[in-house]
Amino acid sequence: MEIKIQSYRISDFPSHFTTENYSVVLWKGSGVFSVNDINYLYKEYNILFLSPYQKLKLVSETDENIDVLLFHGDFYCIEYHKEEVACNGLLFNNIYLNPGIELSKENYEYILELFNHIKKEETENHQFSQSIIKTYIQLIFAICSKQKSGIENSSVIKEKLPNKYAVEFQKLLEGNFKNEKELSFYSDQLNITNNTLSKVVKKEFSKTPTQLINERIILESKKLLHLTYRSIKEIASELGFDDEFYFSRYFKKAVGCSPKQYREKVGISVVAKMSI
Repeated sequence: MEIKIQSYRISDFPSHFTTENYSVVLWKGSGVFSVNDINYLYKEYNILFLSPYQKLKLVSETDENIDVLLFHGDFYCIEYHKEEVACNGLLFNNIYLNPGIELSKENYEYILELFNHIKKEETENHQFSQSIIKTYIQLIFAICSKQKSGIENSSVIKEKLPNKYAVEFQKLLEGNFKNEKELSFYSDQLNITNNTLSKVVKKEFSKTPTQLINERIILESKKLLHLTYRSIKEIASELGFDDEFYFSRYFKKAVGCSPKQYREKVGISVVAKMSI
């Protein structure tokens, strides 16, 4: 399957949703969703962006319709199109941001209409269908990137200045996650206790420092498995694991499948193929 839209009632939505595809989940209502066991409140009109093998649970106070756009990385490569719609790192693959967006009613209804157009093209499957569907997907990403970027840069957000320790932790993590996997390294660098660092990071990102460290390693693992032809042994070494088998166990515990299985299911991106 390269592209598909699945529709459910929320009451019939899988209790543990995960797939080897990229997923765009569109629904309305209020309640709580969790991605990789991190909880987020939602209300009104919502859209959520999931990368392969992220795990979604959804608890709703109402029983509305929910539509899920699924596409394989071979059909639409977000890395290849990242400059056009800014989706990679904003909508997908950012461990520091909420993976969902509260949409305006207007944008929700417009994106729902685009979903319906994609369904129609998928059914008709004529010679131009794939190009048309890719254009619709790109339009969805552009709309949501614009709205999310606007939210992140709004004056309301700016009034709430981020905690300086949380900001410094993020910088340290980005520069050291491959070799430094212990919380104590980061608290020592910031000259604060583990407990203080945990509190400020959890308040800022809704995740503990340890969760962010693990998520950053897994995010990079997925990137190297999908965007390069490097062997699993080479990837393990690059990420600071002396033992590729320990790396495989670490990855499987977090993702639910081995690195080998992940690469088989998700595939190697056209970006890697173009760099040969």
